Amino acid sequence: MIAAAPITRALLSVSDKTGVVDFAKALAGRGVELISTGGTYKALVEGGLKVKEVSELTGFPEMMDGRVKTLHPKVHGGLLAIRSHAEHRAAMAAHDIAPIDLLVVNLYPFEATLARGGSFEDLIENIDIGGPAMIRAAAKNHDDVTVIVDVADYDEVLAEMAENEGATTLAFRRRLAAKAYARTGAYDAAISNWFAGTLEIEAPAFRAIGGTLAEALRYGENPHQSAAFYVTPEKRFGVATATQLQGKALSYNNLNDTDAAFECVAEFDPAKSAAVVIVKHANPCGVAEAPTLAQAYEKALACDPVSAFGGIIAVNRELDADTAKKIVEIFTEVIVAPAASKEAIAIISAKKNLRLLVTGGLPDPRAEGLTAKTLAGGLLVQGRDNAVVDDMALKVVTKRAPSEQEMADMRFAFRVAKHVKSNAIVYAKDGATVGVGAGQMSRVDSARIAAAKATDAAKAAGLAETLTKGSVVASDAFFPFADGLEAAVAAGATAVIQPGGSQRDAEVIAAADAAGLAMVFTGIRHFRH
Repeated sequence: MIAAAPITRALLSVSDKTGVVDFAKALAGRGVELISTGGTYKALVEGGLKVKEVSELTGFPEMMDGRVKTLHPKVHGGLLAIRSHAEHRAAMAAHDIAPIDLLVVNLYPFEATLARGGSFEDLIENIDIGGPAMIRAAAKNHDDVTVIVDVADYDEVLAEMAENEGATTLAFRRRLAAKAYARTGAYDAAISNWFAGTLEIEAPAFRAIGGTLAEALRYGENPHQSAAFYVTPEKRFGVATATQLQGKALSYNNLNDTDAAFECVAEFDPAKSAAVVIVKHANPCGVAEAPTLAQAYEKALACDPVSAFGGIIAVNRELDADTAKKIVEIFTEVIVAPAASKEAIAIISAKKNLRLLVTGGLPDPRAEGLTAKTLAGGLLVQGRDNAVVDDMALKVVTKRAPSEQEMADMRFAFRVAKHVKSNAIVYAKDGATVGVGAGQMSRVDSARIAAAKATDAAKAAGLAETLTKGSVVASDAFFPFADGLEAAVAAGATAVIQPGGSQRDAEVIAAADAAGLAMVFTGIRHFRH
């Protein structure tokens, strides 16, 4: 179905003026009358176009610092009037309202102002009122009106008009209308979430979550599932800020695992040590810190070289050539780093399918934020787990206090356990994981699996004894019984870090004392489901 008539009048009011002059010239070339506001009007006039200012249309000047300019019946009547409706046509004639067939609006840059840390006053002034009102009006009346909210759609609109004698098809207008409502929805979500955060409202009566399409993905976790990646207004270094320097397109699972790896490696301050995280199926299978990235990578790989095959590697410093040379020795899906040297990029370029992402920085593990998970008919929304072990008051609860090295390794292990799926057990020694047990229904099973993997890794390395001998162990939550701790003792652990808080803490402490272990409580749990 084609519009009743070709587009004859267009209203353009844009914050992002990319391509708007050329688009307007193409419209004018088709005889379309142009109406505009403020800065857009000025840009079009300077581009040599004949344009009517909205104030001339409405008979009212822009007022109140531009807050009131398009909120007028001659604008909204022109957008909302149903062309085939006799009463609407009569009202238009009676009040001298001319139809507006095309609306071009992109909104005040609230999200960009938020991302750059604008003040409260700046953010308030960047909340668009007239723009969303016009967009919603035009989208509602899409039977007669074409609405554009994205500069990327200019060429497609012109192509539609060329194919349809200056008009657009109903199917096309409906698609643009759907996009328009999604845009205003995402815009309002950004504003409402900012307001809730500013006012410290933890559970607002209405919660909207919106994003902008970054990439349509081939499929989701499995080939029969559709998927796409959307970015939110939150400014957080990671997959959303990353530039892919090479390699094939990222999949849903790649993005999920890369995010898990980079969030984990960000727990390690690059000013203090180099750190490497290897992730497989969203769980760290090797983590280490060392003076150099190359050394950290070797230590991380030694934890579980079998699982590392086809994994995701995250580093907390600029990727250098020495580390790149080691990484490309085995099959790896993705490398993510805050930056990469020219030499490292050249080395990785030999592996055409290996993706290399640079993010521009590390996310702050202490920063507040929201995470969301869908349920049937709802959302679970919570604050990000921004607890950092370095900020916790660790309490020694056993007769033996940990040594300085044990304490350092316990902090390291608990830092990693935060990023391992529950139930999580992490064995660590000398700044490296030596066994990781993840996602088991029983904590004792996680302890045993981590120990078994450590034994396998030792055999693969030709070592005489398991890697967990002389290690420390971290648990993301308390030991409900002493059996989990006893499994760690059997594996050769000498010290334990856990949140504490079980009704059987005394039993677990007694078991640790009996085995000569040192144990500290953090008072903070790190469940990760």
